[in-house]
Amino acid sequence: MSRRPGGAQNIPTPKAWRPVDVPAWQERDLSRLHDFNIVQERLSQAVSPLHVDPTTSPQWFDGARLSAVLMPLVDSSDGPSVVLTRRAQHLRNHRGEVSFPGGRVEPDESILEAALREAEEEIRLTRDVVRPLGTLEPLATVVSNSFITPVVATVSPLPELVPDAGEVERIFSVPLHDLVRVDTYRSEMWVIDRLYENEELEVHFFELDDETIWGATARMLHHMIDVITRD
Repeated sequence: MSRRPGGAQNIPTPKAWRPVDVPAWQERDLSRLHDFNIVQERLSQAVSPLHVDPTTSPQWFDGARLSAVLMPLVDSSDGPSVVLTRRAQHLRNHRGEVSFPGGRVEPDESILEAALREAEEEIRLTRDVVRPLGTLEPLATVVSNSFITPVVATVSPLPELVPDAGEVERIFSVPLHDLVRVDTYRSEMWVIDRLYENEELEVHFFELDDETIWGATARMLHHMIDVITRD
């Protein structure tokens, strides 16, 4: 099977890895990803309340820097879509990678307030058009020592988005159904001794025509699609 071109990403594949042959959603009803009302309803049932303290999560670790991202969903002509960014090349961490708008939670902020502020700063997504639904499972990233809580929200109407040149190189959107194409999604099991003591970690990839989504962003997207499509 030929794959889509993807993007120029620096992916540090370890020496020990193996492909995963069958996607989790292979036998599921993927037509749900074409219907914005169904997507919104299923996510509303699955998300956690916005006021839940992420530091109570079993994945929380001491010394982590609390972060939040906004996962903006829009009802586009191509169906339910997510808004994504490509990070600027001069950034210290995750340079050039595809991500959701987000960043550190300030001491006086809630998770929601941080996600909304970062989205406004990075892509000029004003909070008056954002309807938060709740949060998905937090996740930890080792490279940036972050503990990230994804805030899922619908956006309507979608304003003209403008990238902040200091942080964002590009803004784009992807239909959810495009992410589950057989030539787009794949995953691998990685063995990273220094981090997981020979345990395997599943790493997700979405290879588009001009971008490759992987890492924490791909984990969030995989979880979102899993929530929408599973019974």
